[in-house]
Amino acid sequence: MTDDPQDHSGDRAASAPEASARRYRFSIIWLVPIVAVAIAGYLAWRGIMGRGPDITIVFDTADGLTSGQTQVKNKAVPLGTVQDVTLTPDMRHVEVRVRMSAKAAPMLTDHARFWVVRPRLNGASVTGLETLMTGAYIAMDPGVAGGSSASNFKGLEAPPGIRSDQPGNTYTLISPSLGSIGQGAPVFFRDIDVGEVLGYTMPPGGVGPILIQVFVRQPYDTYLRTDTRFWNVSGVQVGLGAGGLKVKLQSIQALFSGGVAFGLPDKREGVAAPPAPRNSVFRLYDSNEAADNAGYRERVSLVTYLTSSVSGLTAGAQVTMFGIQLGTVTSVKLVLDQEGGTARVRVGMEIQPERILPLGEIRRGTMAATTQALVDNGLRASVDSASLLTGESMISLSFVKNAPPAVVGTEGLALVIPSKAGGMSGIMDSLSTVADKIAAMPLTQVGDNLNSLLAHSDARINSPEVRQAIVALRDSLRSIQALAGDARTGMHPLLQRLPQMSQQLDGTLKNANKLMASYGGDTDFHRDLQQMLVQLNEAARSLRFLTDFLNRHPSALITGR
Repeated sequence: MTDDPQDHSGDRAASAPEASARRYRFSIIWLVPIVAVAIAGYLAWRGIMGRGPDITIVFDTADGLTSGQTQVKNKAVPLGTVQDVTLTPDMRHVEVRVRMSAKAAPMLTDHARFWVVRPRLNGASVTGLETLMTGAYIAMDPGVAGGSSASNFKGLEAPPGIRSDQPGNTYTLISPSLGSIGQGAPVFFRDIDVGEVLGYTMPPGGVGPILIQVFVRQPYDTYLRTDTRFWNVSGVQVGLGAGGLKVKLQSIQALFSGGVAFGLPDKREGVAAPPAPRNSVFRLYDSNEAADNAGYRERVSLVTYLTSSVSGLTAGAQVTMFGIQLGTVTSVKLVLDQEGGTARVRVGMEIQPERILPLGEIRRGTMAATTQALVDNGLRASVDSASLLTGESMISLSFVKNAPPAVVGTEGLALVIPSKAGGMSGIMDSLSTVADKIAAMPLTQVGDNLNSLLAHSDARINSPEVRQAIVALRDSLRSIQALAGDARTGMHPLLQRLPQMSQQLDGTLKNANKLMASYGGDTDFHRDLQQMLVQLNEAARSLRFLTDFLNRHPSALITGR
């Protein structure tokens, strides 16, 4: 049995299109690699487009930095990743290579600053606690706008005090000593934290005042005037005065890291000073009291010389009058006269007239005449105790009664006023004067005269004349007593009859009244009778008074009233 040739040719013709269709048909399996290639290409393109420049940051140490993990952030937004950490050729620093993102490229100028954020303890301030869980990171501050592009940076070892996005102004304080003020110390205005200390600069060669840079945030920087005064509020201020023990603490942070404060000056002239410009220079005072004293413009220099103890008197002590502060002591110096062989203490004082007089009422050029008038009325300077517990002293200006005349002298521009011993020295001098006067009294002669007087008095008392006088006086008293007894006995019948006489007189008056009532009318007889009744009433009243008085004092008939 043989096959038909035509049938075979037809089968080949039909199978040819089917084979061609199987050869060119697209399979869905190919979608997987195609999508993967597309995603890889997109990621590669995105990585190339998002890749920023590489920068190098130099730090003193690489503590907390890890390659491939540590990020660079600004306001918690990632801007790059640390790629490599190596030592510098001199082995003193570390170089950190960072791959930044493209969006951070415009911020990479010479104004940018970098520092490592890690846990820090600065006085009472603790920062960077969030890095205990997430690890350290590099913080970036782009700085002010502008600047040229840069790729190499010097990292900061501590966070900067001023950020580019924090408005405010910087100022400079001048102080002879730094005290406990450190970088990051707060700046207070009416107990509100308004800024911080940026740092300080030592003078060349260590001679001169220290310059302290501070930053004050807006809007508090607008409160600063050209006459604003700063003072130190570091630590604890302890004072002992009339009100007892006083302890003042600005804040816990100021206790550990120090701090400064400023306030609004008093408008003594009614006109406010102009605002302080940026980078103005101010003096830093030791305390609020010292800053307040510096606000008085008018000053009068006084000098006095003391020859008593000035223990506890130092520069800065108060000068008072009637307990009110007028100024401060500026100097205390021992002056020795080599030729005369004497010594005394020179005390320099500075009086602020504005403490007692308004600035408009102070007449310049008349202080010498005013001081002379006060001295003529007894004004004297003396050392007085300011606190018995601490031993501090002060200068007290007081008026002395019957003070000897004195003339106000001059030493340059200072006026010299007289003094007197005060405090314990004055008391001891007064006691010494009293003791000298007592010692000058002739006590021995006075005692001898007193003994002689007592001896003669005994002789006079024991004399016969004195004895006879005493006997005669005793006899006279006995006679007076007997006479009073006889008078009382003789007057007894009269005293008994006096009440009866008084009753008879009352009866007579009643009868007279009846008689007068029977004779009415306005006649002479009626008026005479009425006058006689009035006289009888007065006589009866006098008789009753006499009776009562003699009953109480029968001896009055002899001795009188």
